[in-house]
Amino acid sequence: MSKIQLFFHHVLRFIWNSIFVLSYPILASVGLLFIGLTFLFSKLSKLLIRTRPESKNGMLVETAWETLPNSNDLLEAKVEKQILFGPVGVRLRRKDGIPSVLSEYVFGKKVRLIEKGFILEKWKALEATALPDFDICLYEPKLDSIRFLTQISCFDWHLAEVKDKELVFKWYDGTQGGEILVQL
Repeated sequence: MSKIQLFFHHVLRFIWNSIFVLSYPILASVGLLFIGLTFLFSKLSKLLIRTRPESKNGMLVETAWETLPNSNDLLEAKVEKQILFGPVGVRLRRKDGIPSVLSEYVFGKKVRLIEKGFILEKWKALEATALPDFDICLYEPKLDSIRFLTQISCFDWHLAEVKDKELVFKWYDGTQGGEILVQL
């Protein structure tokens, strides 16, 4: 290096070191101040959480019984098994407190109300590999009985038509669909 280049090199290195030495305490102080404020707000948040009153409104817990929609305010459900990205298996009971055959089985959350009773999907197993394979049943609340109607092996099904003594179920499994006619 020439003497001029060496002179500029030393001058620029002195300026760079001066900037670093002068700004380091400022940067360190700002960092420590940030850590202190974070700690202070964390302690304040914990204190406020302890002083707030207990809330009665909130999310339903999986162990709580909740009224099933489409059940004419007669059935309650409690989550038994949640399949990841899939359906929910529930235990059912009558809301009026009468012991029922419903408590022996696990059902899906699909409930359809018809004149004779409730259309339910009764699960045969709780393992994700065994699903979908369930029975479509008719629950008659007056007799407290479950009657097998048909078997369906897909989750996408619906009650398409209700005739006098016939039910028409339609299903679609992603590649093909079909209809099942059931005599009551």
